[in-house]
Amino acid sequence: MRNTFLAAAIVGVLAAGASGEAPPATAGGAEPVKVGDVVFTADFDGPAPLEGWSAGAGKLAADAGQGGGRALLIERPAGAPPASAFVEAPLPVEKVRGCTLILSASVKAEAVSPKPQPWNGIKFMAPTVAGEHRAWAQAELGTGTFDWQRVSWQTHVPRDASRMRLVLGLENVTGKAWFDNVKVTVRRPPAAPAAAPAGPAYTGHALPRLRGAMVSPDAKEEDLRVLGREWNANLVRWQLCGFKPRIDTGDLAAYDAFLESHLKRLDAALPLCEKHGLLAVVDLHTGPGHWAPPGRSLFTSAACQKRFVEIWRQIARRYKDSRAVWGYDLLNEPLEGAVAEDVDDWQGLAERAARAVREIDPRRAIIVEPAPGGSPAALANLRPLPVPHIVYSIHMYSPGIFTHQGVHDDGKRTYVYPGAAEGRQWDKAALEAALRPVAEFQKTYGVHIYIGEFGAVRWAPDSSAGRYLGDLVAIFEARGWDWTYHAFREWHGWSAEHGPDRADTRPAAQPTDRQRLLCEWFAGNQKPRW
Repeated sequence: MRNTFLAAAIVGVLAAGASGEAPPATAGGAEPVKVGDVVFTADFDGPAPLEGWSAGAGKLAADAGQGGGRALLIERPAGAPPASAFVEAPLPVEKVRGCTLILSASVKAEAVSPKPQPWNGIKFMAPTVAGEHRAWAQAELGTGTFDWQRVSWQTHVPRDASRMRLVLGLENVTGKAWFDNVKVTVRRPPAAPAAAPAGPAYTGHALPRLRGAMVSPDAKEEDLRVLGREWNANLVRWQLCGFKPRIDTGDLAAYDAFLESHLKRLDAALPLCEKHGLLAVVDLHTGPGHWAPPGRSLFTSAACQKRFVEIWRQIARRYKDSRAVWGYDLLNEPLEGAVAEDVDDWQGLAERAARAVREIDPRRAIIVEPAPGGSPAALANLRPLPVPHIVYSIHMYSPGIFTHQGVHDDGKRTYVYPGAAEGRQWDKAALEAALRPVAEFQKTYGVHIYIGEFGAVRWAPDSSAGRYLGDLVAIFEARGWDWTYHAFREWHGWSAEHGPDRADTRPAAQPTDRQRLLCEWFAGNQKPRW
């Protein structure tokens, strides 16, 4: 699990909001857009360089552009009170509905003050309106002083978008920012209408249902025995790498050594999984370039992407004959962030990795989560891969301020389920609505769904976590989805064996309501036949 709901709040990502397939994006009677089409550009030269831009705080700076010419300058003097200064221009939303876009610009800064909030600072943003939804997708830019740098990032335009703008400026900071050579390019046009699904969906197993839990990479045989034999789970999601120790994963040699240490743990665990009736998902929880500086991250470095594909060849060779492995989860909660113009986005990289696995292991499930963050809404941005035997997976932590209360904050404000959170009432119907993009993806493409993670902190008030889990599992079961609870004996905050008192980190003397709920469902499991 990653801090998905927080990351989404910071970058303002909104997935496509409409159901079904979109018609090709066009501008009036124009031809549909194609890969590489430039739908907006501004170099701030020419006879009317600010035509179409709002009358705002920007001004043209002569001879300040990258390589000469003019640039757009936004300035707020040091010591000025908190405020924003920006200009904006409309983007052709009717032309790009359902598209994936790359937004790029050259940016330079001088003495930009620290950000009061992570989403403040230099703004290179594309706010979008789609029905009742608003999104503020933006580039992540630094502060201080830096010379010209090329900034590029990617966003998905909802199929029902009605308005989209490009915003350049400064928000709640002081200093100077210059912008030049702004461009918006189609990375991927809308998907073509899907063919009607034929035959049953591929699941990768012959059991009625897979039900289990995420486990720690430090899990011992006793943990697997309890989960597999006493609780009767039949699936574990085994994370490779996790979050400690934090290394520079852009250092590929260091990453390889780190990964190998975790693969050796998995080597030892798989015979124990088999012994205790547990299939396993191999979850690449931390990929190369996961914690890396710009230029060496997974979506800015061709070398990282090449290594990512090779890692999956290595894993497939290593486990293609293991009876305990059900599937390969290509990347936990992928977050593209800045995507360089000369590397693949997650859609393209996932296909490359899946093809590499299929060359070696033709039969095990390949599990693909959508970007950003593996959320239910993000699945609307993903297209089925043209590779056999794919299972699609999401993680369910909505509403995040309920499921993670007290994890990233002081926990003074509490939320119950059912109840109000994130400006709306959350109950089973709201959970079904949040999962609707998953059900629609399943129906449209005839694919199998696996819920790789879901959970809520044990100290949610008034036994809320148990009610939340109960409603979610009922929805999963009604849809025929496999699932793994987050998490078993990993961190006490998610543990179903611990009670609701946050200060008490000992397992409860008697099974909790959450443990009983999980075990009731696990009781219906069938074990794999080796």
